[in-house]
Amino acid sequence: MNTYNTLGIDIGSTTVKIAILDQNQQLLFADYERHFANIQETLAGLLKKAYDQLGPMDLVPAITGSGGLTLSRHLKTPFVQEVVAVATSLKDYAPQTDVAIELGGEDAKIIYFSGGIDQRMNGICAGGTGSFIDQMAALLQTDAKGLDEYAANYKAIYPIAARCGVFAKTDIQPLINEGATREDLAASIFSGSR
Repeated sequence: MNTYNTLGIDIGSTTVKIAILDQNQQLLFADYERHFANIQETLAGLLKKAYDQLGPMDLVPAITGSGGLTLSRHLKTPFVQEVVAVATSLKDYAPQTDVAIELGGEDAKIIYFSGGIDQRMNGICAGGTGSFIDQMAALLQTDAKGLDEYAANYKAIYPIAARCGVFAKTDIQPLINEGATREDLAASIFSGSR
């Protein structure tokens, strides 16, 4: 009799995540990477990492995430809506959970469990999400790691409206035009986003 492990794939707005569980729901492998819009290549790389670590095995896949529906149709793989996936997981692993907050790459979701599942989402502004740092790094023509490296050598902190990417950009652009250093801007971005 063949035994099958579970492969969970989450295609988010900025990252691809995978997890492999054995038949007893024990985690065998988990990893994630930013996809920079190269979803298939990123997923293939993560699957290769898992294969290199675990070797060949039979897997039953399921896909979730904001970018997963198209891929699930293409691969003819079951799709689970991401709020349903989070709620189902929490019911199994933390049944006492009353409220869950999930910060994604471009939105934030809150799930209430009392009196049935109720979900609310902030998709209007990326403030407080992973995408905010990506947006700010792009504005300074670097990536998240480069932003961190710049911030290590700052000399001044400027006020930045870090609760919203749009407002932060309107604060940063004039500072760039006035000659503010990338180091000071990077530190200001991190200082304001706390």
